[in-house]
Amino acid sequence: MRAARLSVVTAVATAAALTAVTGCTEKSSANDGDHVINVTATDDTCEVSKKEFPAGHVELAVENKGSKVTEVYILFPDDRVVTERENIGPGTKQRVTAEVKAGDYQIACKPGMKGKGIRQAVKATGGKAVKRDPRLDQAVADYRAYVQQQADETLPLAETFAKAVKDGDIEAAKKAYAPSRIGWERTEPVAESFGDIDPKVDVREDGLEDGQDPATDWTGWHRLEKALWQDKKIGDREKELADQLITDLKDWQERVGKAEITPTSMANGAKELLDEVATGKVTGEEERYSHTDLVDFKANVEGAQKSYELLKPVAKENDAALATELDKQFAALNTLLDKYRSDKSSYDFVSYDKVGKADQKELSDAVNALAEPLSKLAAAVVK
Repeated sequence: MRAARLSVVTAVATAAALTAVTGCTEKSSANDGDHVINVTATDDTCEVSKKEFPAGHVELAVENKGSKVTEVYILFPDDRVVTERENIGPGTKQRVTAEVKAGDYQIACKPGMKGKGIRQAVKATGGKAVKRDPRLDQAVADYRAYVQQQADETLPLAETFAKAVKDGDIEAAKKAYAPSRIGWERTEPVAESFGDIDPKVDVREDGLEDGQDPATDWTGWHRLEKALWQDKKIGDREKELADQLITDLKDWQERVGKAEITPTSMANGAKELLDEVATGKVTGEEERYSHTDLVDFKANVEGAQKSYELLKPVAKENDAALATELDKQFAALNTLLDKYRSDKSSYDFVSYDKVGKADQKELSDAVNALAEPLSKLAAAVVK
């Protein structure tokens, strides 16, 4: 899920932790050309250097001059996500490459990573489609099939989980909980691109928007996780929520095949999955009741690696050193994760509350070591 709202203290700590992985020292230049849009974010403004630009590959050169961690998006008029970058710390800069067709869009900054954000209407002009390497078209087709497969395989696992909840069988529901989330976690950026599904199925209580009531507005996996592990009871409300989860996941399953997917969205999505790990799984915040964080962690890494492997032939040709580094860091992180499960083919990971602080830092360092080169994948793909 998207990172929950952060307090000022947490935001500062998070920004410091993310400094190593966000490319914060990258500088924009007045000579970047028409394809670069400078975005200056503060706690109450979102300024863009141009509101009209040629369609094709564009690059957001983002600088956060505010005191809060922020997110920056390019959005379709109906709020679907073209591309995004989360967890941009105060005083840092990031560059995000995206593929944009001609049309109307909005650029949004979300100080504090909440709400609909501060928005600027922009337009991509010109009718020419982006000329792609045919290998990238194949990568998109293969990734679309992968995302659909993950959704199709998730539904029966989620139905097993929901049935156990509706039967009032707490132990069976606990056992089915983590497996039901794997396909979702592998492909979460695609689900998030729709805007309305993720808040229904994967929000944490502290991720609710201002004015939302946890008693009535909190739905999805984590609401049921709390009932199973902390409250240790299943009532009528939980049974209703189990049915609602399946309804929402069926909606996801039906829509993923229509998602806007481009080579750059695949690359940026891989980076988003590593950000999910850095801000939710390594900290233990995502699965705070069940402590099944390492299952989500592994699924996020697998999803990121799938995108990379599909894009790798072109990325390697354009930037061999980057591909070598990504191969090295994916292997190192996967080897480290293997320490916490019974065998390499199993998702039987140790409970995250049993992982000590020193080991958590080791995992965090390995994530950061991968996230930094992964942030450069989109640019390498479109060279």
